[in-house]
Amino acid sequence: MTKKKKPDLVVFNEDTQQYDAAFKPYATGVGAPQITMPNNGTWKNSQVYKANKHLKTKYQALKAEYEQLMVVLEYNELVTNAKFSFEPQVGEVYHLYNNKKQEPFLSIIEPQNCSFEHLGSFRLTSDYLWDKLDNSSNSSLLVDKK
Repeated sequence: MTKKKKPDLVVFNEDTQQYDAAFKPYATGVGAPQITMPNNGTWKNSQVYKANKHLKTKYQALKAEYEQLMVVLEYNELVTNAKFSFEPQVGEVYHLYNNKKQEPFLSIIEPQNCSFEHLGSFRLTSDYLWDKLDNSSNSSLLVDKK
């Protein structure tokens, strides 16, 4: 027994043995309107642009925060590696100087009362990080450690 195949334009479900053209979510007749995919290329392009702009802004903010963190790290390394013979107290202001051998040392003496090269003033925070107080641009403060 062979099953007779229906023509292509007839919508017949072999499993249920029914004509189910009316139940299809798409057009099945030749006179039905053409199915076209919506052109969402412009929407995609605008969304890609917006996403890229958002990610670039976040990246730049993270990069700026990283650079600021690296400056804090350099200051902390410089002050921590400086010579001092006392235990620094949290919240107190200390001054960093270069001695005659160009070695940094930490002192409680204020810059106007000291003849050494002043590198900067720092306060020890509760996180035990050195916070630079003055905003003078002294390029000799950050030294390459090679």
